[in-house]
Amino acid sequence: MTLTGKTVLVTGANRGIGRALVEEALGRGAERVYAGTRQALNPTDERVTPLVLDLTDAAQINLAAETVDSLDVLINNAGVYGYEDLADRAALERHLAVNLFGPYAVTQALLPRLIESQGAIVNVLSLAAVAAVPISPAYSISKAAAFSLTQSLRATLRGQSVDVHAVLPGPVDTDMVRDLEIPKASPQSVAAAILDALDKGEDEIFPDPFSQALADSWNSGAVKALERQNAALVSAAQNQ
Repeated sequence: MTLTGKTVLVTGANRGIGRALVEEALGRGAERVYAGTRQALNPTDERVTPLVLDLTDAAQINLAAETVDSLDVLINNAGVYGYEDLADRAALERHLAVNLFGPYAVTQALLPRLIESQGAIVNVLSLAAVAAVPISPAYSISKAAAFSLTQSLRATLRGQSVDVHAVLPGPVDTDMVRDLEIPKASPQSVAAAILDALDKGEDEIFPDPFSQALADSWNSGAVKALERQNAALVSAAQNQ
């Protein structure tokens, strides 16, 4: 999917990958970009429409759905990250509320618009979704759950011509991991790679050098083959 003339919504659009995605979408000719943030933005580009959108606030999500009258691409980027102990149930629930139930609620609210446009959903996850980072267990668990959500949406929405993509980045130079002394990709390069892969129709998007090393083995591996096999169950059930 090319973005020329398209309408895009990006959550978590005020910083990091989200802000870079807004800028990249505009640079690729998007007609309208809805920028979802918890605090109101004052955009300088008239093509950007700010949305106050806290992923844990059902009223704000419903208002956003009423505001957006057409949509081609939904990018669920907003998330929370922490170093809490696995024994801290409240931390796990907080991560699940934002990283799993947040994109679930936004997707369900905007799904009628995406079905109308035969559009795309892009869920920005993490390599922690497939291999847990033990110093951030709540984050890893929530991203793994969101990956399963993404795969389930992909299978169930294929018959309605809505494509669903999972972004699995490695370390990116954002506020989340700024203090870690490790190699990181820039948000701008990651945003560009995400939209390049969307244009190519890639299911899983590995948008940086660290994650790209896994791409070939993932796409040709047994886990991806099993996902495709399981997805066929949806078509079989619908045809009964």
